[in-house]
Formats: sequence, structure tokens, C-alpha cells
Amino acid sequence: MRQFALTIIIAFLTTLLMGNLLIPWLRRLKFGQVVRDDGPKTHLSKTGTPTMGGILFLVPLIVLSLLLSGENREFLIAAVLSTAGFGLIGFIDDYIKVVKKRSLGLRAYQKIIGQLVAAVALAYYAYTNPDIGSSVIVPFIGLEWDLGIFYIPIAVFIIVGVVNSVNLTDGLDGLCSGVTLIVSATLSLILAAASIFVEQQELIELAAKYKELLTFSAALTGTMLGFLRYNTHPAQVFMGDTGSLGLGGAVSAVSILLRIPLWLPIIGGIYMAEAISVILQVGSFKLRGKRVFKMAPLHHHFELLGMPETRVVSMFMIATAILCTLALISI
Repeated sequence: MRQFALTIIIAFLTTLLMGNLLIPWLRRLKFGQVVRDDGPKTHLSKTGTPTMGGILFLVPLIVLSLLLSGENREFLIAAVLSTAGFGLIGFIDDYIKVVKKRSLGLRAYQKIIGQLVAAVALAYYAYTNPDIGSSVIVPFIGLEWDLGIFYIPIAVFIIVGVVNSVNLTDGLDGLCSGVTLIVSATLSLILAAASIFVEQQELIELAAKYKELLTFSAALTGTMLGFLRYNTHPAQVFMGDTGSLGLGGAVSAVSILLRIPLWLPIIGGIYMAEAISVILQVGSFKLRGKRVFKMAPLHHHFELLGMPETRVVSMFMIATAILCTLALISI
């Protein structure tokens, strides 16, 4: 636990330092966010706020995870590669939007191809790894469910779904980073419990891999704490697709490596709600010509009901804390 706490503190302080160095640089380069005209009118004042801030926490996350890890870091490296892969897709998208001034960024098919490649790579690694395989743990029941040959397509669906759900959650100051802080802390607690459990079963090597993966999740928790210093309302920087896609890759990787992807609808319940709200909104409008929500994703619906942005963020973070507590009870 000492190593876990130290990793959080080091990641937090490093992210704070990165913010002091990076944010002024992004301002000088005029890497500002362009706010949609069809969004809530209160967001128009955010135009010009530096974006691509995902670099601010992804670099410390990746570097510190590798520097602070030990020998059995196979799982950690898989999580780092997943984070870097999805983060790179987001970076390219942000770069095209901000630097090349092409408002749509990557085309939809380009994004999905990149995400599928990264997701298949992670799912295939897990499927062929003897410590993971095709079995997943069912929440609350605790039993293993062997998905067999269907593991890879199901895992790919979950990974891509989570990555895009996290991306949709990034719409208010401090929302995605605040929710992910709680999610990553919860995953860290589950990792700590899992490492103790498998060590008691005399699976020493697997326990060591979990402990090294715990270094990654602790670094993720610390970087989210640091990023919130700059991302809470009024935000000094936005994470952009660089950050949100990278976070999706990190959360889904830890869940896949822990064999708990079926727990994500609980732990990441807010992510799922944001994605479902968009699906319902689009589906209803196309089929009936009517909207279910005032605006999607879901956080905009509450804004247009008159809730202040900070209250919506607080409400979603509280909901995440309750859902994560529920997941911890199921252990």
C-alpha cells in the first residue's frame, strides 16, 4: 500500500508540473477549443480554452508507470500500449481539428478502424494469455463464465463501447476526469484485493503481475487528481479526444486484464448512461421524429433543465461513487 500511495502522490505532483508547463504553451500556440453553436449557450464562453490537454496526464501516466514498475510488468505494458494506442487516435483527431483547422477531425470510419485495430490487439492478447483466457468473472455471482470463441468479438465490442462512452462523457468541466478518478480508484482497490487473493492461492507470478498493474492504476488515479486542478470549472484546459480516448483505453485495459469487463456497466455506469442517451436520442429522432432528451449526451439534458454545470458534475460523480461502492460490495 505504501508503493500505491507514493505512486499516486508522484503522479499527482508530476501532472501539476506538466500543467504549469503545458497550458501556457498550448495558449501560445492557440490550440483553442471551438465550441459547437448547437450546444448549450453557456458553453460559448469556453471558446478558445486550450484543448489537447490529455497530453498533460497521459505522458506522466505512461512514463511513471514504466519507471515505477518492477520485473513482472507484462500486464502493465499491455495497459500502457492500450492507453497510448487509443490516445494516439485521439491526438491525431485533435491535431486535425486544432492545427489543420478541419472541424470534423478524423472521419468516422477512420476513427472506428483505428479503434478496432487497438481493441482487437488487446482482446487477442488477453485471449491468448494463459493468465486471462476466454473466461470473465460475473459480477455479484462471482462465478467464471467461459465465452470461448466469442471472447474476442465480445471483448472488442466492450472496449470500443467503453472508449467511445468515455469520450461522450467529456462534455463538462471536470466531468470525465472526476468520474474517471473514482473509477480508477475503484479498479485499484479491486486490483489490490485480487493480488492478495491470488497470492493466497500461491499464484505468485500472477499476483506480481497484478501488483505491477496496480502501479498503472495508481498512476492513473494520481494523474486524474492532478488534472482536476486545471480541469474543474472554469476549466483552464480541456483533455480533448487525446485524453478521453486514452482514458477509455486505460479503463477498458485494466478491466480486461482483471477479467472483469462485465463489471464495467456498474463501475462505469455514468459512461454507459451517456452513451445510451445518445443512442436513444438518435434512434428516437430517426424513427419518430421526436427527441427523448432536451439534448444528448445526458449531461446536456440536465444543463438545459436549468442545473448549473457544477451541480451536474457533482451529481454524476456521486452516482459514480455509489455504483463503484456497489461493485466493491460484490467482491
